[in-house]
Amino acid sequence: MAAKPPAMSPSDLPVAQVLDRATGPRRAEAEELLAMLGGISGETPVVWAGRIIGFGEYEYRYASGHSGRSPLLAFAPGPTKHTIYLVNDFSQRWPELLDRLGPHRSSKACLYLTRLSGVDRSALRELLEHSLAETMSPGS
Repeated sequence: MAAKPPAMSPSDLPVAQVLDRATGPRRAEAEELLAMLGGISGETPVVWAGRIIGFGEYEYRYASGHSGRSPLLAFAPGPTKHTIYLVNDFSQRWPELLDRLGPHRSSKACLYLTRLSGVDRSALRELLEHSLAETMSPGS
């Protein structure tokens, strides 16, 4: 019996199929996020876990010994919101950017945007750039 791949792993699923989960005006916003994350990372988009569009990848290992792979930058388009994956505790690290960002919700490592209308694109770009730099720095 072959080993099951980890849930968070790249797949051959077409990116367009995942983008299509965003409908109406969110579909065009998903295309904008695709271009923005691709431009910042310089990487080709790949579908991870069947629903996340990731750019590049890195390996991590926690003090507990848990390890795995994850995209350097990633987002998941959806019918009601866009989920952008950032470094842990990004909202505590860069509160001034979140203040400028506009309408959003956040958790430990996810930024949730219902719509991109009203979102400050330069603040979003800076968040993505900071997150990427933090992920790529040794010891992160």
